[in-house]
Amino acid sequence: MKDTKVEIYNQAKSLFSQKGFKAASIANITKMAGIGVGTFYNFYGSKEEIFFEICLRENLELKKKIMNDIDLEEDPVEVLKEVVTKLFDGMRQNPILKEWYNRDTFYKILEKIGREKVEEDGEDFFYNFFLDIIEKWQVEGKIRRDIESDQIITLFNALSFVELHKEEIGNKYFPETMVYLVEFIAKGLKG
Repeated sequence: MKDTKVEIYNQAKSLFSQKGFKAASIANITKMAGIGVGTFYNFYGSKEEIFFEICLRENLELKKKIMNDIDLEEDPVEVLKEVVTKLFDGMRQNPILKEWYNRDTFYKILEKIGREKVEEDGEDFFYNFFLDIIEKWQVEGKIRRDIESDQIITLFNALSFVELHKEEIGNKYFPETMVYLVEFIAKGLKG
């Protein structure tokens, strides 16, 4: 049973990476996995559910890689800029994570899975990633203590929603806008 779930997951990940969320179908996933459509539903309730699970794992892998590449003892402003920049670059380069930030895909998943589940399971997108670091820097006096650590996380989490509106901002200015927002937040935390 476990091997079947792994095979479904792997084939879905491959298909989402190659064709995107919209073009992928449960029928294609099951065909690639060599199983019937009914078997898919023994493991996942929908295409959105498996896509969301894949996104969470891809996001976790990206964050692990970033954490291995940074020096947390450097200046917090520079570390925050580097982490957030690498995180958004990684999201744009990974076809699965890039698809997550496609506005239509994101809202389709919210609709199918439910906002509560996305918020609950997806909370780690920024929250757990930064919380320990932020609290450590606050204790050390490296960043402002007058702002709760949860509120600081919310500032960075808000950047992920800016990504959903890049079309409105305009592709010409969007990359630099994100860099400036990260820089302004990080410098504002220095106090």
